Formats: sequence, structure tokens, C-alpha cells
Amino acid sequence: MSSRRSRQSGSSRISDDQILELVSKLRQLVPEIRNRPSGKVSASKVLQETCNYIRNLNREVDDLSDRLSQLLATIDADSAEAAIIRSLVTQ
Repeated sequence: MSSRRSRQSGSSRISDDQILELVSKLRQLVPEIRNRPSGKVSASKVLQETCNYIRNLNREVDDLSDRLSQLLATIDADSAEAAIIRSLVTQ
């Protein structure tokens, strides 16, 4: 099989070279893979680790959102602290 063959998905086509490039970019973005000693990591492992990383990020966002809501519930909405938090959230 040629590395130039394309995969058909609806009307879009993506070559094996493009897939390899995207997997390579994911390797650089996901800390669990990027921080591993140099070695070959399969594309399926990269995709699995990427999904896990995204799930963890979503959990962190939810946790931080809950903590922020709790913090805002404990302070006066017109206070200087509330103004600081609003300015940080809206940046």
C-alpha cells in the first residue's frame, strides 16, 4: 500500500501523510506522550492518550468552575474581590 493513498469519508479526503502529521502534532501537545522517553508510540496509543487528556481537562474545568461558583457565593457581589474575579474571568 502506498503512503499516498487517501481515505474517503463523505466528500472529504485525508491522506495517510496527513494522518501521520496530525498524530505527530498530537504527540507534541499531550504531556503524557511528550514527556515519555523517546521511543515509538503507536497512533492508536496517541489517540487514546489524547482522549484521556481531553477528558481530564474537562474534569479540571468543571472542578474549577464549581470552585469559582462556591467562591462567588461567599463574597459580596459589589466587593473589590468580586470585581477582581470578574475581571479575571472576562479576560
